Amino acid sequence: MGDKQTTTVTDRDRRRILGLMIAGGAVGGVSSLPVAAQDGAAGNEIRNSLLWAVAYKQTAAEFYALCHQAYNLARMRIDLALAEHASGDRPLAVITDMDNTILHALSYWGHLINEGMDFFDDATWDEWLPNNLITSVPGSNDFFNYCEEQGVEVFYVTSRNQGERTFEYALAHLKHLDFPFAREENLFVFRETSDKSPARQKIEESFEVALTLGDNLNDYRRDYYVRDVDERRALMERDRDDWGTRFILIPNPTDGHWVRAIFGESEPAPTDDNRRILKDAATRVAWNGAE
Repeated sequence: MGDKQTTTVTDRDRRRILGLMIAGGAVGGVSSLPVAAQDGAAGNEIRNSLLWAVAYKQTAAEFYALCHQAYNLARMRIDLALAEHASGDRPLAVITDMDNTILHALSYWGHLINEGMDFFDDATWDEWLPNNLITSVPGSNDFFNYCEEQGVEVFYVTSRNQGERTFEYALAHLKHLDFPFAREENLFVFRETSDKSPARQKIEESFEVALTLGDNLNDYRRDYYVRDVDERRALMERDRDDWGTRFILIPNPTDGHWVRAIFGESEPAPTDDNRRILKDAATRVAWNGAE
């Protein structure tokens, strides 16, 4: 009997195949998966629930235009604050979130899709983040450089937890992309909570906050950290006069506390139950095909 050609399947290969099967709803064992079944699992990659949102962030000119629009509006608000600022007033400051507000993680989301993952994966995020693969959100560098030129202080406030080096990684991101005020005293990092209120309160002791920027309404007020979609929307309507005036929102269709309002947690597990919850959220209003 002649020698048979064998194929070595690594743990990474097995993980990828399993992820593709889960994302596509396939079932069956992976260790004995035939080649034809593997090809079928790979085809299920196109069913990943992240595809529309990530494709929008990766390719849509409209998405980039919305980012520029947000920062153009932010500059107008700073000009107005400067015009109204008197010499005896506290110095002006801007508070900004980091991830998805000034930093984009496009290659992270693309990696998840290539690995067959359809939900945010914290372990992958922690592995990806220290590599400085982030890019700046369109318009962000120009805006914050303008703030520096006009004497407006910028404070960066983020919720992250990559262990003891979390602060170091965050500061490295700011420096890597040449953001102004990339120094320890202008950076607040919360590892154990997403509540950024203490940073805002501390900054307001010495500065007049002209503007806050974020991709998440919780970046503006803690009120939005709720587990109900309708309650969160009602709170948004309550504050509608603040949008574009006191708070500038950067679009983010992939993650944030809007996810928590759907699932009850910000990083839900990639289970079939959660996929059904996601479908229910996406079809709250749906034509029945008849009327």
